[in-house]
This record gives sequence, C-alpha cells and structure tokens, in this order.
Amino acid sequence: MNMTSTNPGNSEFFFLGESSEFNMNDNDLIKLIPYGVQMTPDGQLPILLLKDEKGEITLPVPLNPLEAGITLTQSNKSIAPLTPHKVTEMLMAGLNLSFESCLFVEIKGAHQYVQLNIKGNPDLKFIKVRADEAMSFCLHFNIPFYASKDFIARSRVLSQENGIKMQQVLQNPDLMTRQHKYVM
Repeated sequence: MNMTSTNPGNSEFFFLGESSEFNMNDNDLIKLIPYGVQMTPDGQLPILLLKDEKGEITLPVPLNPLEAGITLTQSNKSIAPLTPHKVTEMLMAGLNLSFESCLFVEIKGAHQYVQLNIKGNPDLKFIKVRADEAMSFCLHFNIPFYASKDFIARSRVLSQENGIKMQQVLQNPDLMTRQHKYVM
C-alpha cells in the first residue's frame, strides 16, 4: 500500500494511494457503537463517529449529506419517527431476511466499504456497499458494527482527504456553477 503523509511532522492523517482490503478474523474485530455525527470545521462534511465499547477507539465514517440528514432525523426522539427505510423493513420482514452485522472491510480511494452479513437466504450471505451510503440503514435496523484496529487506523485518512477536497471546492467558485436547470 502506498501511503504518504499530508502534513509531515505532526499529522495523524495519510493518503491511501490504492485500494486496501482487510483480511480479518473474529479475534481482530472490535465492536463499535454509534457515538454521534460531527461536522468538519467548514461545515461541509458530516462524519459519523463510531467508538469501541470503552470509548477509547474512534472510527470516523464520512457521510454524504443525505445520509447524514437521514441519520440525524431518524435518531431525533422529539419528532415522530421518520425514515426512508420503512418500505425496505417491510420487504425484509416479508422475505424473512435480517442483517447480522456490518463489517468494515475495504478502503478504496476516498471511500470505506462495508460488508452487510445477511441471515435468512441461503443464496445471499452478504452484500458489499459503500459505507457512506449504508449508515442510516444500519442504524435504522440496529445492525452491530465491527472493524479491525488496522482498518480503524487507516480510516483516519478519509476525514483529512475529504476535508482537503472540500477546501479545494470552496476555493474554486467555478466548481460550484449551476450544472442543472433545477439544481442551484
């Protein structure tokens, strides 16, 4: 794996130059619990923070804004429950399917990937999806999260990498020009 420091001397973040798939066994896995959603200092990139049961280890999971909004909305106990996952919940119940776990398995470029382990269908044991597209789903279904220490250590790159990309967008207004007649 090709890793280069983004800020030599005092940075804890690194860029990954290629895909990294992690080989893990059950002894390597750390159970993670949702801790909260944090915004970057510029307010542009939401990050779901997952912590180990002792609160000593943190896995940052960058979210797209839609996932962050869903995550925050469905966790708000002061309003009526809202979620786009209700139809999926009904389909899964009708097909007698459930999810056993969400395992962080790969970093590819600026994205984390998870393996959602499925119970109830002998032909479909798991699906692999981008983490930033699956977190509100996993939270809605109370799917337990797991990752290895190595994966957690290497994930620190994503917060820094995505923060740098957002700074580049903010510094170049041409990137924000209207590309679609309905989108501002």
